[in-house]
Amino acid sequence: MRRVYFDNNATSPLLPDVMEAMRPYFMEKFGNASSIHQVGQQARAAVEEAREHVAGLLGARPTEVVFTSGGTEGDNLAIFGLAQPGDHVITTTVEHHAVLNACHQLEQRGVDVTYVPVDEQGMVDLERLKGALRPTTKLISVMMANNETGVLQPVEEIGRIAAEADVYFHTDAVQAAGKVPLDVKRIGCDLLTIAAHKMHGPQGVGALYVRKGTLLHPMMYGGRHERSRRAGTENVPGIVGLGKAAELAKRWFAEGGPEKMSAMRDRLERTITSSLEMTSVNSGNAARTPNTSNIIFECIEGEAFVIAMDLKGVAVSTGAACSSGAIEPSHVLTAMGLTPEQARGSIRFSLGKQNTEEEVDFVLERVPEVLGKLRELSPVWKKTTAAKSLSF
Repeated sequence: MRRVYFDNNATSPLLPDVMEAMRPYFMEKFGNASSIHQVGQQARAAVEEAREHVAGLLGARPTEVVFTSGGTEGDNLAIFGLAQPGDHVITTTVEHHAVLNACHQLEQRGVDVTYVPVDEQGMVDLERLKGALRPTTKLISVMMANNETGVLQPVEEIGRIAAEADVYFHTDAVQAAGKVPLDVKRIGCDLLTIAAHKMHGPQGVGALYVRKGTLLHPMMYGGRHERSRRAGTENVPGIVGLGKAAELAKRWFAEGGPEKMSAMRDRLERTITSSLEMTSVNSGNAARTPNTSNIIFECIEGEAFVIAMDLKGVAVSTGAACSSGAIEPSHVLTAMGLTPEQARGSIRFSLGKQNTEEEVDFVLERVPEVLGKLRELSPVWKKTTAAKSLSF
C-alpha cells in the first residue's frame, strides 16, 4: 500500500543528505569528542562544525549553542536553569507540555507562575502579559510556533517587553526551526530551544541557544562538556545530523521553500473547507508556520479519523504526539475557546520537505471518503442533519 506521511510536527523523516553526513560517525569516526588523540579530534571537529551551522541558522555565536538531547531537555534547562524559589515566571496556556509541566513543577518548588490566556486564534494577549509582570518576575517563556495549530506568536514584541522589564525571555522554537527564518537578535530572546527531529534531523538531539552572559544552573553534573552547561559525552552522529539539517534549512529558505510549502498547505485547506460541510480551519486567520493545518471536522471523533486515514495509507494526527492516548481534549484548542467536542474532532495535517503536490492530491481523495463513513456512523451527525432538514 502506498503511504503518505502528513504528521511532520510529530517527527520528520531524515533527509538523505542528513543520513549521509551522520553515517561515518557511527563507524569509522566513532571517537569521543573530549579525547585528545586523532580519532577524538575528528569527532570534536565535527561537533564544532555542526555548532557553526546551528549558530548560522539562529543568527547566534557558536559559543552560545548548547547541544542537548532534544526539545524537552532544552526547555527544562532554560526554565530550571534560571527560576529559583521566590521568583515569578510568566508563560501561556498553550505551551507544549515540556514547558507547562516544567512550570507546574516550579510551583511545587516555591516559584509563582502566571499562565497568560490566548484569543480565539491562539494568539497571546500581550496586554495581559505586560500586566502580569511583577518586581519578582525572572523569566517569560512563550513558544514561537504552536505545535498543534502552527500559530506564530509575536515573539519580537515579547522580546521588547522582556527587555524593558529587565526580565529573561525564553522561546520554545522547536516547531519554528527549519520552517521559518530565525534570528535571536531580532527576536531579542535570551534562550531559544530547537530539536533536530522536527526539521528532518535525527531524534534524540537538539540545541539550546544561551545568550552570552546568561548564567544557567546545570541540570546534570559531571564533566565540563558544553562549557559546563550540559554534562555528558556528546552524541556526535546526532549533533552532525542536526548541523546538516540546519545547513539544509538555510538553503531551503533561500530557494523559496516556505512559499511552496504554504501553497500546498493552503490548497489542502481550501479544498477541504469548500467541498466538505461543517469543516473549518483552527487559527486560519493567524500567522502560522507554512506546513501546519489544524481542521475541525464537526460530528466525528478525531482518533477514529486518524485510524481510518491510516488504513487508507495516510498518517495524520489529532495533535501533539506526546499527548497521544490522552482522554482530555487538546489544552491548546480549548484555551482558544473550542468546545471539547470541536477539539476532539480537530485533525492536524503537518507537511514536510519530502511531501509533494501529488501527495496532497492523494490525501484530498481520501478525506471525503473517510469523513463520509464516520459521519454515517455518528449519532451526532444524524441528529444535526435531521435538525437542519427540519429548519428548511
